[in-house]
Amino acid sequence: MRWLRIAFLVFMAVCSLLSMAGMAGAAEDDTIIVIEVDGTIVPVVAQYVERGVTLAEDSGATALVIQLNTPGGLLTATEDIVSTILNAEVPVVTYVSPQGAWAASAGTFITLASHVAAMAPGTTIGAAHPVSGGGQEIPEDQLEKITEFSAKWMRTIAETRGRNLEEAELAVRESKSFTDSDALKANLIDMRADTLSLLLEEIDGTQIELADGRTVTLETADAAVQIRDMTPFERLLHTITDPNVAYILFTLATIGLVTEISSPGLIIPGVVGGICLILAFYALGVLDANFGGIALMLMAIGLFVAEYFTTSFGVLTAGGVAALVVGSLILFSSTPGVQVDRSLIIAVAIGATAFSVFVVGAIIRGQRRQRATRREGMVGQTALVKTPLRPRGTVLAEGELWTAEVDGGEVPPGEEVTILSVDRMLLRVTRRSRK
Repeated sequence: MRWLRIAFLVFMAVCSLLSMAGMAGAAEDDTIIVIEVDGTIVPVVAQYVERGVTLAEDSGATALVIQLNTPGGLLTATEDIVSTILNAEVPVVTYVSPQGAWAASAGTFITLASHVAAMAPGTTIGAAHPVSGGGQEIPEDQLEKITEFSAKWMRTIAETRGRNLEEAELAVRESKSFTDSDALKANLIDMRADTLSLLLEEIDGTQIELADGRTVTLETADAAVQIRDMTPFERLLHTITDPNVAYILFTLATIGLVTEISSPGLIIPGVVGGICLILAFYALGVLDANFGGIALMLMAIGLFVAEYFTTSFGVLTAGGVAALVVGSLILFSSTPGVQVDRSLIIAVAIGATAFSVFVVGAIIRGQRRQRATRREGMVGQTALVKTPLRPRGTVLAEGELWTAEVDGGEVPPGEEVTILSVDRMLLRVTRRSRK
């Protein structure tokens, strides 16, 4: 997986250059910078948050607000975001919104690390216990180490921000979840707010102690709000690094490449499949996908392709589907908080089976028709004698060498004969009449 990480670093370097324009334009004093994090926490999100904090610091903005809605994500990306927030020289406010949103797993660490933590009604936080991305059990010794680290880290964050240490730790050790009301009662968040504007009014006048020791007073009631979105390039990277999107890209790559191999010359399926495969490998590398899962999915592609060239009566297709399903289940087994939707895996498995059955059936039917039509169509055609017909020899017919038998006499090489009939692999021919 090393080369995938190298490719990721290259992508991030390009992303940094292209995204500078996206955050260009200095904010003025008494301005609130708002960034929106919606989806899996991956490296590009960590970079987006870091750039938002830097912009708020450099421009003298009153505060940075992170509107958060996430099911969780990568531990490394979460560590980067939490470190950025804890060391920020500008107040950071995390607002779990809109209604129905959640800040699960990685989102819990980010929320509790902020100077001000707020939730909209109907939102949820918690469930930060390490789990396997594919739903499989993590080895007990490894799970114990990850859980212990995460619990101590969560406790440290809660202590730094003056939040409830015991309840914060339970979110990790027992995967406890909290509604907005529960979180407020448990002193995990500072307030509930229906909208961002109401939140800014409520936190106005709050004193915040920053990492450099300074104490600042929030003046947010009348501050101008500037929303800084991800750049188009960042949105693309964030979209394809969603585990479900990465899985779909790999599936589309499989369909495109199999179609091109089974029907050479179509070009478009091959090109689309190749592009999807490259994007899928990039996403899988970023998400630290299990190499065994990738190998099984590649094996599934090989078995599907082999089915088109081997008469296995569906055995290779069955093996391909099995490899696809098992590979899908363990694809993110080593990446806590990241998983492919089970219903998507089932849908892809059914679709792959149906696609393979229909394509194989079409190929077999086409080959049978081609054989029958070809033999019937050869009758009456002209063939070129390559070796003497005495009465048997070889002739060239439709670009292929055939064994032929003349109905009488002898025909030397170079002369033409007419095909009378096709008897399996034997052509019965007669000398062409000369005008």
